Amino acid sequence: MAVGLRTSSGNALSPARCPSAGFFVIRKWFLDDLVTGFALMLLEEPTQSAVQQPTDVTASKVPAATIAFWTIKILTTGMGEASSDFLLHHFKKRAAAVGVTALVFIASLAVQVLARRFHAVRYWTVVILVAIFGTMVADIIDFIFHMPLSWSTPVFAVLVGVVLQAWWKVEGTLSIHSIYSRRREAFYWTTVFLTFVLGTAAGDWTASSLHLGYLGSGFLFLFLIALPLIGFRVFDLNGVACFWTAYVLTRPLGASFADWMSEAHSRGGLGLGPAKVSLIWSIAIVVMVAILALSQERTSAIDDVQL
Repeated sequence: MAVGLRTSSGNALSPARCPSAGFFVIRKWFLDDLVTGFALMLLEEPTQSAVQQPTDVTASKVPAATIAFWTIKILTTGMGEASSDFLLHHFKKRAAAVGVTALVFIASLAVQVLARRFHAVRYWTVVILVAIFGTMVADIIDFIFHMPLSWSTPVFAVLVGVVLQAWWKVEGTLSIHSIYSRRREAFYWTTVFLTFVLGTAAGDWTASSLHLGYLGSGFLFLFLIALPLIGFRVFDLNGVACFWTAYVLTRPLGASFADWMSEAHSRGGLGLGPAKVSLIWSIAIVVMVAILALSQERTSAIDDVQL
């Protein structure tokens, strides 16, 4: 649907006369249509048939949103940022690095989707690869296709909203506690991938285009991610909306602090380099996921004994 924009004098505004008109068209559609529809679907109660549990998997394939979940999620964003920077800037054949990463990501995702039960190692392996490959996609759009971050950020925000709307219309719920079918899982991973790309663009935008720097951006997103938590805990806001808002914000939060650790002193960083930062954050992820996996195995063994 075309959106007619006019200047204050009443003249029609076209992309040919104003290069930024396309951005204003996207922003107007996003604010007028997409946000309104998204708000309505979060407030609307789904029908009983829409939320009926499918039967092609035996249990939810997504972990609960605990403190451990959010900690590992933020760690994967920083590790993904550092790993992507290392692969793209320290290998001459960048296309090969991107291609191999994409293939490994697709293979791990296929294993995750085809599995019938949740397993911590399998799930977080996919998230790690999404973090690396999603960062690569955002960087390619920025540095190779030269799309301004002020454009790519709202564009990916629109794409996230479109997928969430489609997910809601088809399934009647956006809750991560209802990932019981492969179709819902496909919606989930599509949303996760787009949130990583969106978060990458948003983080680079605040750090570079808005000149906040990496550390300043990190503290900005640390403040922003506290808002949905406060909204959910204090003001009883919609849990699904708060979850996905926080989920998007974890990406620029972790990546900003990872960039601050890896960048040179001349650019306001600690100068550790992406390889060391990736290794440090990877070790933390491995330790936490191993603890979760052992806890899961112990719980399963207790359940089997009780049965």
